[in-house]
Order: sequence, then structure tokens, then C-alpha cells
Amino acid sequence: MNMTTMTKGLSKFVLRTSVALPLVLAPAVSVTVLEAVGIEAGFAQARAAEEKTRKVPSMRQNVSKKLGKAQEAADAENWNEALAALRDMEADKSDYNGYETAMMYYFYGFVYYSMERYKQAVDAYRNVLRQGSENLPRSLEVNTMRTVAQLYFVTENYDQALVYYEKWFAVADDITADSYAERAQVYYQKGDQAKALSDVNTAVSMYEKEGKVPKENWFGLQRYLYYEKNDYKSVTGILEKLVKHYPKAEYYKQLAGMYGELKREKDQLHMMEAAYIAGALQKEKELLNMAYLFMGHEMPYKAAKVIDTGIKEKKIERTSKNLETLAQAYQMAQELRKSIPNLEAAAKLSDKGELYSRLAGIYLDLDKNEQAISMGSRALKKGGLKRPDQLYLVLGMANASLKKYDDALSSLKKARKDDRSKKFADQWINYVEREKEREEQLAI
Repeated sequence: MNMTTMTKGLSKFVLRTSVALPLVLAPAVSVTVLEAVGIEAGFAQARAAEEKTRKVPSMRQNVSKKLGKAQEAADAENWNEALAALRDMEADKSDYNGYETAMMYYFYGFVYYSMERYKQAVDAYRNVLRQGSENLPRSLEVNTMRTVAQLYFVTENYDQALVYYEKWFAVADDITADSYAERAQVYYQKGDQAKALSDVNTAVSMYEKEGKVPKENWFGLQRYLYYEKNDYKSVTGILEKLVKHYPKAEYYKQLAGMYGELKREKDQLHMMEAAYIAGALQKEKELLNMAYLFMGHEMPYKAAKVIDTGIKEKKIERTSKNLETLAQAYQMAQELRKSIPNLEAAAKLSDKGELYSRLAGIYLDLDKNEQAISMGSRALKKGGLKRPDQLYLVLGMANASLKKYDDALSSLKKARKDDRSKKFADQWINYVEREKEREEQLAI
């Protein structure tokens, strides 16, 4: 796997996993609104405990009833009716205290969010905060800051998202790993990779210290940011975790690629083989790379099986080049019976005679001289040979073995015209001439 492919894969992953944050609006709003109309006793007790440190106004019954109408419509997911109830309520806004006004806007925000009208939801939640700390329970104020930050992120206003995340981090008591992961994505979108990496590392570390498996998209962002720093060792460590906890084809392949970058060839081979066994390698290039790795590690038979299976399953195209590679793998594995038919098939598909020339040499080594001459003739007919002198040597030796001395001498004399083959050709010419003379004398 080359580095360009790796970069594209990582970029796509980050874009896919970092564009959305988990909004936690619905649970917070439901509890708050239920408390406002006197239903959620547990929340009311928590609020009472909180008021020991921050005194806020109470919600009067007539306001609770108005908010309750909006609540009923929202429970039925009749959002337009809920908005209508809130607008009727807003007409009397001048009569409300700060807490009552805040709760009205808080519910506005919930309804707009549910309708996916995020910009209006942001405005509503910011109106909650405008009522001032003296009118808001601390938990409501802190949670609203986070909600505004999340909504700004969703609407791609990353500058404002960061402003509110910073405010929230400054006052919240329950900053968790998820909190750091959220802010990391904001930093990433703003292009501050150093702070993004710091935050996502904190998130991952917090989870791991608790014995929990960090979320997949945290690893994804962490991995990408280290890759941008050319820290391949760290990228490899993260991919090893992804393969362990979130085994996917892409992770197997990327980890194999990183092992290659780190010159860990055996680990690269094992990881690619694991990916192959898991069915993660489906494209022709991936399967051929697998085969080349096997051949490079002196496992030619495994390489041949990968290519042979790929051709049969039509994942690898039956081209001259691919058949030649298959034949080469079988030849390296000393499986000439399987190598020769594939090399002949490759030769037929090739527009040059080079493969036929190779076949001629193989048949000569097997002492199949008639086949050697036949392949040699086809090679010369197709042409395009890199070393015709070598083929003429083969033809000379094959004809000599068949006692076709004139044909042998004709081929050998053509071979000697190339200085690279002259010495060897002359030796064979002398031999053939002696044998021819001896045969002629015996025939007298």
C-alpha cells in the first residue's frame, strides 16, 4: 500500500467520523420542563439542593401551565403546535421573572432542535444564557453552554463553537473523556491540529485508565493527526488497537501498509494474510500485492493460489501479465506442471514473443526438444524479443539433441552474431560439427 492511498483513506475516515457530535438536548430538556410543571420531583430536589449555593426565582403556577401546553404538544411530536403555545406564552414575556423567561427559551431551543432548525435553536439557547446567572440554576447554565457549543459545531460555526466550549470547560464540574473528544473535533475543524491531538489523546487516555475501550472515531481522529505529523510509529500503535477492538477490512490493510513503512516486513505479511483470510482483500491490486508479498517472502505457492483463485473468481483479470506472474509463482514453487500451461496462456495473449522464448528454454531444460523448437518458432514469429541470440542458442541445442545438425548450426551461427553469446555459440558449433561429422562417417 503506497502512502498516497494511505493518506486518502485516512482523510476519508476523518471526514466521515468527525462531522457530527452527540447532542444531549432531549433528556436535559424533558427533565427541566417536567420539573417546571411540578411533575419531576427528583429534579426538584436536586434543584433545591443547588439553591443552597445559588438562589434563583421560582416558576409560578400560571407560567407552568402555559409551558405545560407546549410540553403536551411536544410529547405528541406536534412541533408546530408546540411553537404556537410558546409564542402565546412569549406574548406575556414582560410579566415573567428571569427564570421563567429562561425556561421558555430553553423549551424553544428544544423544539427548534427537534425540527432540525439549528440556527434558531442556537438563538433560543443563547437567550437562556442572556437571563444571567442570578436567574439560572447552575446546572441549567452549564448544560446550556455545552448545548450552544454543540449546535454551533453542527452548523459549522467553529469559531463560536470553540468560544462556548471554552466557557463550558471553565465552569463545568463533570468534564469527561467525551467532553475532550468533542472539543478535539472543533480544534480539528479549525485547523489547530496540535490542540486537537492533545484533547483526543486526553479522551483516549481517560477511557483506557478506566479499563474502557475508546470510541472508534476517537482512534480515527487520533490516527489521522499523528499521520499528519509523520509519526508512523504512533499511527501503527493506534491501528493495532483498531484491529483489536474494531476489526474492519480498512484497518487491516492500513496497518499492513504502516508495517511496510516501518520496514516490519514480516508483520506486514502476517497482517495482509489476515486481511486476505478475512475476505478484506477484494480488488485486483490488493490481491496482486498480497501475491507479491508472498513471493518476496519465499512463499511462491501461496502467491500462486492467491492469483489462481482471484482469476477464477474474476477478481483478477485474465491478462498476459497476470498469467505470467501466476506461472512465475508456480515455477518458483517447483510446480512446473502448473506453471507451463499458464505461461502458454500468457504467451498467446501477449503481443510479443518473449514468453514463447521463455517457454522454449523451459522445455529445453525438461528435455522436451520438439516443444522447445515449437515454442521458439512462435517466439520468432511474434517478434519483439529482447535477446533473440539466447533463443537461437536454445533452438540450436534443441535441434542438436534431435540430431538435426543443419538446423542446429543455422540457429547457432545466428546466435554468435551477438557478442554476448558468441563464445558459447562457438563451443556448440564445434560440438555440433564434430557430431555431424561423426554421424556421417558412421553412415558410410
